[in-house]
Amino acid sequence: MDDITKREPKKITAEDINPRYNWGRHLPVLGTMGVDFEERVDYRRLQRYRLARAQMALEKSDLGALLVFDVNNIRYLTSTKIGEWERDKLSRWALLPRGGDPIIWDFGSAAVHHKLYSPWLKPENCRAGLVGLRGTVDPSFGLMKHHAEEMASILRDAGVAKMPLGVDIIEPPMMFELEKAGLKVKDGQQVMLEAREIKSADEIALLNRAAAMVDGAYHLIHEQLKPGVRENDIVAEVNKFLYTHGSDDVEAVNAISGERCNPHPHNFTDRMIRPGDQAFFDILQSFMGYRTCYYRTFNVGRATPAQRDAYKKCREWLDKAIELIKPGVSTDTIAKVWPTADKFGFPDELSAFGLQFGHGLGLALHERPIISRVISLDHPTIIKEGMVFALETYCPATDGYSAARIEEEVVVTDKGHTVISLFPAEELPIAARY
Repeated sequence: MDDITKREPKKITAEDINPRYNWGRHLPVLGTMGVDFEERVDYRRLQRYRLARAQMALEKSDLGALLVFDVNNIRYLTSTKIGEWERDKLSRWALLPRGGDPIIWDFGSAAVHHKLYSPWLKPENCRAGLVGLRGTVDPSFGLMKHHAEEMASILRDAGVAKMPLGVDIIEPPMMFELEKAGLKVKDGQQVMLEAREIKSADEIALLNRAAAMVDGAYHLIHEQLKPGVRENDIVAEVNKFLYTHGSDDVEAVNAISGERCNPHPHNFTDRMIRPGDQAFFDILQSFMGYRTCYYRTFNVGRATPAQRDAYKKCREWLDKAIELIKPGVSTDTIAKVWPTADKFGFPDELSAFGLQFGHGLGLALHERPIISRVISLDHPTIIKEGMVFALETYCPATDGYSAARIEEEVVVTDKGHTVISLFPAEELPIAARY
């Protein structure tokens, strides 16, 4: 009989933690309260799944460890988040050694908080750290040097210091200090993006909940869009609605109306809505970190034939792309159904980038896959079961200033896809109809 003490322990995979999703059932829109009478999002299962995905991607790479400063990657590895204010500060970071547990360096007292309230992290792996707040603390003061040497020591103890260290985003002086500490720095973004591209049932439930919140926001817009209202008034009301319903970050509400529709500026102003305006909106927000990107177009009071025609073409371009979505399809196949840039008034594909477009959704607004004529025709990737992404199209009207913009969020199932952005958009909605 084999000595069982000598057997290799079974490696836990992401599939062990999160079995294949039951696509035969309708995607649930789960409540946010904890209850005892039905299973909802299991956040600890979500944490185990994400860490397992990252560890698997790390094992497949030539990296010895991942060092992440991007707040989305920090959350993916550690299931910690301290607030949107820290998104652009590079004030926190996490280290995942190959075969090891994640270590988080946090902003001051947040490290102490994690020791009390984040039992999935080892207490000794919750550390306070400071590398400079994007240069506000001069690198010459030695904080970066201190932490670089600290991490090099950890990686030596883990036996991976001679392997490359994968980094996502970093301040140049911090990278220089890591190299001085004897570490070879390489790109770690691709490893993290590979880990994050297939969503678990819990992630899909959170993305679906986030989309449901935007469904409600668009009903609000449909009710309030009328002459005399300004773009920023709509933005304010949508922000209030989303935060009231549990959003943890309203990243942007783009509100574009009238003559501002063409060309597309990707913002909002205090422009006042007028009768006959075509107006489109993009709502980018997150629930428990999981994001939406969700366009809808309306007309105010009435619509001209040119505006209706633009909407019809925009919808047709989008539907042709959605029809193709299933596992095994390559992104170039999808991009080819969209018109070339010159067909809708742009000099080249780069100038039109983001108008006929697909992008993954998750903890970040842009994840894998990216679908565009700029990229996909020469560098196609394969659509996989469990991906979640948005497809968006844009069509300027022949009047020279109006335009239509529509976007749907889709989940890739075992045999096809499911659309989770459900505010009606088959035909041009008319708000404040006369």
